[in-house]
Amino acid sequence: MQHVKIPQDRIGVLIGEGGETMREIEAEAEVRLDIDSENGSVAVETVGDPVRGLKGPEIVRAIGRGFAPEDALRLLEDDMMLFDIVDIDAASRNKNDMKRKKGRLIGEGGRTRELMEELTGADVVIYGSTLGIIGAPQEVDAVRNAAEMLLDGAPHGAVYSFLEEKHNEMKHQGMEYHRFSGSQS
Repeated sequence: MQHVKIPQDRIGVLIGEGGETMREIEAEAEVRLDIDSENGSVAVETVGDPVRGLKGPEIVRAIGRGFAPEDALRLLEDDMMLFDIVDIDAASRNKNDMKRKKGRLIGEGGRTRELMEELTGADVVIYGSTLGIIGAPQEVDAVRNAAEMLLDGAPHGAVYSFLEEKHNEMKHQGMEYHRFSGSQS
């Protein structure tokens, strides 16, 4: 059994209307959730497949970090799916600096965050003092690198170029991977 602590304002999202989301997570991840809505503590107990059960705490943590339940459940799509967090607060000197850096990650009208998602295929959520990422290893890696570049003060244009490059690399690797699927002559 693992214990995960999530913010008070995310407990309702985790439970869902009439407990619907909680039941879906329990069924999909083959776990049992014991949610203490007083302090935000969630006990996650594996009741089925231990490998699927390992993703249970990650799903709860992802929802706690601002992901919609259906995005968090993507972690079960395949064994390679990862959930990662970039701590914006740790890269900031003070409250104002954190606000500014968070703004850089979000971008004007949310455009930077959207581009991170579009060009990598990962899900990206900025919530509180963290940036959460769900995706395949190379997608998560690309978003993490882009976020760290922005937090270090890199110009947005340079970060967008980096993301474009990663996008083309991943697309090319995907084509390489599927190129020889038919019969070879």
